[in-house]
Amino acid sequence: REEEIRRRERGGGIEHVFTQTSNMTDTKPSQPNVEESTTNPSNTEQTGAAEDRYAGLTPAQIKKKKKKERQKQRKREEKERQRAAEAAGETLDKAGGAGEEAKTEVSTDTKGENANAGKSKKKRKKKKKKNGGDQKGPDVVMRIIGKEHKSRGEKKRQTYPPSVSLPDMFPNGLYPEGEIMEHPGDFNTFRTTSEEKRAADRMQESMYNEIREAAEAHRQTRRYAEQFIRPGMTMIDICQKIEACSEKLIRKDGLKRGWGFPTGCSINHVAAHYTPNYGDKTVLKEKDVVKLDFGTQINGHIIDCAFTIAFDPMFDPLLEAVKDATNTGIKEAGIDVRLCDIGERIQEVMESYEVTIDGKTYPVKPIANLNGHSIGSYQIHAGKSVPIVKGRDATKMEEGEMYAIETFGSTGKGYVHEDMACSHYMKNFDAPFRQLRSRKSKQLLTHIDKNFGTLAFCRRWLEDQGQKGYLMALKELCDLDIVRKYPPLCDKAGCYTAQFEHTILLRPNCKEVVSRGSDY
Repeated sequence: REEEIRRRERGGGIEHVFTQTSNMTDTKPSQPNVEESTTNPSNTEQTGAAEDRYAGLTPAQIKKKKKKERQKQRKREEKERQRAAEAAGETLDKAGGAGEEAKTEVSTDTKGENANAGKSKKKRKKKKKKNGGDQKGPDVVMRIIGKEHKSRGEKKRQTYPPSVSLPDMFPNGLYPEGEIMEHPGDFNTFRTTSEEKRAADRMQESMYNEIREAAEAHRQTRRYAEQFIRPGMTMIDICQKIEACSEKLIRKDGLKRGWGFPTGCSINHVAAHYTPNYGDKTVLKEKDVVKLDFGTQINGHIIDCAFTIAFDPMFDPLLEAVKDATNTGIKEAGIDVRLCDIGERIQEVMESYEVTIDGKTYPVKPIANLNGHSIGSYQIHAGKSVPIVKGRDATKMEEGEMYAIETFGSTGKGYVHEDMACSHYMKNFDAPFRQLRSRKSKQLLTHIDKNFGTLAFCRRWLEDQGQKGYLMALKELCDLDIVRKYPPLCDKAGCYTAQFEHTILLRPNCKEVVSRGSDY
């Protein structure tokens, strides 16, 4: 005992000696381990679940599976952080100017805090009422053309992204008129006061209302497009968003109502007829000039309207030239007006502009072989062309016709040619009867007749509707002139082109720009 006391004084305690000797002599499992396993059943459950999850796997497979699980967990955490950041950004945007006042010194008096909160709430409400809730963060590069507007007769405001249907916005079923203008020329002055012309106009009111509904859907879709398009987005994402929005607003129903033609998103020297096929990874850049051209239709009445977006202010003169030329063409158009006179005035206006790009000045040239056109029922090109340069076509516009007045300006040659992979197709309006050889060609033609008729379509739409291995059949239809292909139209590589377009209706007593909006 004296030795044990000495050892304890040296730091070797009696308990230490006892445990050492017991470990050497006792072969049974230690009691603490048994207690731990019995008091923590969750450990055994987790172990069992893990064993079940990895049962039958090799160590390498288990390691790979664990790595994937860790990656998924990181992605989930990243998404949660992004959602929290977006929610915080939306809160700051809605708060508007009240955000800076909210950062003032915090008072210890609770009454002062409540007063400041009340002010911020009041300012928040005012900001929402003024801009309709469409607030944008400070990182937005794009400059929106025009201001938010409320159409005549509108009962509900549209949301962002659009979720309110047009019947809810216009419960009386009457959609707003476009811009009303008089027909030019002294020979048309009698139309504004003629009772006969007014009566003829009233007989077409139901058709006019369908056209205005399609135009309203186009206006709201392009307003949405102007707000979400950013550099860095892929062109296919832009097109699919625009098409999904217009499909929802127009309440797509087969050939009765839906898209008028594929969404064109031609960039820089590509002037028209470009929409990405699946697999096209083209990305919109900050120094790109993109032309968005899409259509809506109700009962075959097509709205054809286009605009140009440029993020860099140095392209503003180019856009202004083309927009001014389009407005000039609209002003000059009218019943009994010669088409060549309209083209001459458009060319005169457009060539009066010039644009400086990266220190070099270019004249703005009209693209001579691109024209406006008349629009028929389920027929985007109804036969008449509206030139944008001086010409000899003395054909006159007639009462009751619809026209797409569009102009194209370029810093290149002012002449386009077909290039790049084709994406736009359209069944020939006067397609002849041909004997088809392959079964797939017959099936594809039946599908086109059922879903598109004589309206334009693209390869993306065929694939979205389940068509596979259709390219050879489509080629056969094109070779037989049943379907026509419309490849992208390009000017000289490295140049920039712009486009603006509106649909006008030549009514008996006036001219209505049905697609006119507050943006352009």
